[in-house]
Amino acid sequence: MKNKNTVYLTQEGLDNLKNELDDLINVRRPENVQAIKEARALGDLSENAEYDAARNEQAVIEARIKQLEKMLENVSIIADVSTDSVGIGNTVSIKYVDDDEEDEYKIVGSQEADPFESKISNESPIAQALFNHKVGDIVTVNSPNGAYQVEIIGIE
Repeated sequence: MKNKNTVYLTQEGLDNLKNELDDLINVRRPENVQAIKEARALGDLSENAEYDAARNEQAVIEARIKQLEKMLENVSIIADVSTDSVGIGNTVSIKYVDDDEEDEYKIVGSQEADPFESKISNESPIAQALFNHKVGDIVTVNSPNGAYQVEIIGIE
């Protein structure tokens, strides 16, 4: 693992962030500048809701641009993933020891985590428990709701 500022992304995640940054800089920022100009033209700025809204949107856009630029400076691409043991970038099939239920998760960086797509953060309790283990290993996951055991049944 690198420093704590490292942002782990798949190539798809990196492309998505670059596209979002491009949209913010080349589309949303210019639209916002135009909205501010138009609101200024309406006159008194002290009671101008359009102007206030455009300025607030400007702050949100600029903050997100800054956040994305910082993330892109510290990005580490998840590539050449080994399937010998669990690590970031792997898709892991597990079986819960208590009830024989099975699940499959892709371990990604926290920026790409999406539980609805079964993408879990490398910082999550289950990912942390699975790291460096192999198919057939039974590991204990210490979650906020208590500990439970899972068996690794597949690593892709």
